[in-house]
Amino acid sequence: MQPGHDAPGGRGAVLRVRGLSKSFPGTQALDDVGLEVYRGQIHALVGANGSGKSTFVKILAGVYHPDAGEIQVGDRVFGSGLTATGARAAGLHFVHQDLAVFPDMSVADNLAIGRGFETDRGQRIRWRAVRRRTAEVLDHFQIQARPDTPVGALRPSDRTMVAIARALQDQEGQHAGVLVLDEPTTSLPEADVRLLLDALRRYAAAGQSMLFISHHIDEVLSFAHCVSVLRDGRKVGTLDAEGLTHDRVVQLITGRTAGQLYPEIPESAGRSALLEVRNLAVGPVQDVSFDVAAGEVVGVAGLVGSGASEIVRAVFGAQTPRAGSITVDGKRLIPGRPRSAIAGGVSYVPGERSRAGFFDASVRENLSAPDVARYWRFLVMQGGRERRDARETMRRFGIRAVSEAQILTSLSGGNQQKVVLGRWLRRQPKVLLLEEPTQGVDVGARADIYQLIRQAADDGTAVLLVTVDFEEIAGICDRALVVNEGAIVAELRKPNLDDETLTGLAFSGLEKGAAR
Repeated sequence: MQPGHDAPGGRGAVLRVRGLSKSFPGTQALDDVGLEVYRGQIHALVGANGSGKSTFVKILAGVYHPDAGEIQVGDRVFGSGLTATGARAAGLHFVHQDLAVFPDMSVADNLAIGRGFETDRGQRIRWRAVRRRTAEVLDHFQIQARPDTPVGALRPSDRTMVAIARALQDQEGQHAGVLVLDEPTTSLPEADVRLLLDALRRYAAAGQSMLFISHHIDEVLSFAHCVSVLRDGRKVGTLDAEGLTHDRVVQLITGRTAGQLYPEIPESAGRSALLEVRNLAVGPVQDVSFDVAAGEVVGVAGLVGSGASEIVRAVFGAQTPRAGSITVDGKRLIPGRPRSAIAGGVSYVPGERSRAGFFDASVRENLSAPDVARYWRFLVMQGGRERRDARETMRRFGIRAVSEAQILTSLSGGNQQKVVLGRWLRRQPKVLLLEEPTQGVDVGARADIYQLIRQAADDGTAVLLVTVDFEEIAGICDRALVVNEGAIVAELRKPNLDDETLTGLAFSGLEKGAAR
């Protein structure tokens, strides 16, 4: 066991789930799942998209009712499921990836949401009492803020802590109930992740029990006491985190080893350049030149601010370069004009999914968005053809959804990303630009996305990929360009392409033009 965590048998389970099952039309979301969370334990729940994690949490929160199974919270047993009110009354408290905090409102106002303000007999708000109580909560949870501070002015980790404090503020003691944390670190910078997890460790050491859902495996292994793994709706095991390796967790989640996540990379000799960039200057980038051949996947490795992302955006025309030229298949693109890039056969998937997808639209509408004009004939929309094409794209790219009519926002992160990729890949682009293609995606969906990228290259597409995940670059790319302070400082090829070397070069740099 990790330091500060006693053996579960000596502390008593605060949450027991037995035989939990839930099905939807055509899908067995959960099948006979059980787990136990003990006093002061950080119990992690991991699994690929579609493994059942979200359904499990929604049953605990009272959003769904199970088909079978039993939930016991403390001494209370719920045989037919919980309601949202019953879950809170039983001591289950939830903090989701979407924190539901209001940035323009003060900390005091955010803490009062759901609980209410202190009022007098005439129902007027007692602002002095509100501020006093808020200050006590902030002190209790060690949040560096004042009651009247706007939540939007706080650093990301403190905003998350405000959401946690709001969930736990009415407990009689810090140790009561179970805190369910559903992907709380997904949108946090690395420094804020450390601050948040350090704070949560203090609560666990004081006796707070937690169920921690995350797709960041290394984060889970450094933070949790034990790990339960779901695969295809069934629990495949619960293991002590001490001594558990990243590769072992990957194997449990996906049914295959970490080395099998990345597809085979074919020989690349003799291929002609399809994308040519010459003397590019954009943002911090100065005088950068490189080629990408048809069928080649080239990674651009650089830290935030190095200029790596600006290179990809300039190729698509999303940023206008100060100088240089960009040529695709012998035709020069108009700088700063995405329409020119798209007409030239360039597709671009930005790093922020919020910029890439139409989240209130259906899967079908998202897939057909770039080509919607071809479904109009004599002023009549050919809906049947559009639906058939959408279903074929879903099948081809492994997009898991109830139907092509499902709203994009209701899909898992991995399936949302596959919809965005599928939208562009079915156009058979000459050049595919990818920015952080697996950010916020679990390990199972990552393997699927890597296969899609590799298949596009095998079909003759030139792929340019930028990410701060250097292990990903080493795993999927034929070649890597290392960008440091606006210059390409190294070019690496197999077998010298590995994440340790990329990391060293990205942080320290070499003289311009160096190669390995």
